[in-house]
Amino acid sequence: MRRRDFITGVGGGAALAACTPQGQDEVVTTSSQERFSWKMVTTWPPNFPGLGTGANTLARYLTELSGGRFEIRIYAAGELIPALEVFDAVSSGAAELGHAGSFYWRGKSEATQFFNAVPFGLNAHEMNAWLYYGGGMELWQEVYRPFGLEPFAAGNTGVQMGGWFNRPIDSMEDLKGLKMRIPGIGGEALRLAGGTPVTLPGSELFTALQTGAIDATEWVGPYNDLAFGLNQAARYYYYPGWHEPGSTMECMVNLQAFNSLPTDLQAVVRVACQAANLDMISEFNARNANALAQIAADETVEIRAFPEEVLAGLKVLTLQVIEGLAARDPLAARIWDSYRTFLEHSRAWQRISEQAYLRTSSL
Repeated sequence: MRRRDFITGVGGGAALAACTPQGQDEVVTTSSQERFSWKMVTTWPPNFPGLGTGANTLARYLTELSGGRFEIRIYAAGELIPALEVFDAVSSGAAELGHAGSFYWRGKSEATQFFNAVPFGLNAHEMNAWLYYGGGMELWQEVYRPFGLEPFAAGNTGVQMGGWFNRPIDSMEDLKGLKMRIPGIGGEALRLAGGTPVTLPGSELFTALQTGAIDATEWVGPYNDLAFGLNQAARYYYYPGWHEPGSTMECMVNLQAFNSLPTDLQAVVRVACQAANLDMISEFNARNANALAQIAADETVEIRAFPEEVLAGLKVLTLQVIEGLAARDPLAARIWDSYRTFLEHSRAWQRISEQAYLRTSSL
């Protein structure tokens, strides 16, 4: 276990004041000068671009916005606990904060998967709209609070790539027998297609793919995939990321620890998470473009679009997975109803706004 230096900083009061809309009545809050030394555990390798550094950014925001009253020590995957034990560590109070993706916790509650990414579902800005203004955050709290957790959105990767494959995917038949690292609902759709989904932390992907332990892997997109060197482990790079169209990263907070904070520091947590959420999607949009150019220049890599037949088949299987989930879990059914309703309304607007604009935006 390696110890991290405390992340410290100053400032914050002015930043919080700037987030208060003009004309609203001043909110009376309680505050104190008490300091809080918290641990943050993550599912990411140390300082991994975008994801690991996103956790670092959140910790920095917490420290700066609180004027140094928060001191956050970060433990990357494997430094204090294994990557996939973050949920239990924060739930038990062994750490106050966790930075991860909620679909890793389907063994705790299958409903957790809706708050990371749903295949063929909401993209990043639609996901934020549902969470902040469509009732999604309240449903997320309902899922997590029985485990003693308070959830917050704390990053988004945007639309991901479809993944790296060591053989071409020309039809649904090619998915049969495919052993692929792909978690969540997308993984269950692959299972229905005859493949074998595998859940692995990011640090194990290159070796598993290179040695043939798996036949394919999705991870994130060009920025992160290049950082792991996945272009050296497989030839075929597919798009789009049907399985993760707008993956929300989470900051989970131990509920008892959160409730122990004075109200001004509770507000700091909320605002810091929203700031980290914006920062991550901005970084991924900027970095992915540069990394894609590097991958495209690699003559050993073929960048391919999934055939329409494959995407159509996976969409049918995805709906089967979700409907089965909703049939056996009443809470998941309510979340799916909210999510689907929001998606239908959002897409009517997206078709004549974002999609229409992108078709005509080349200069």
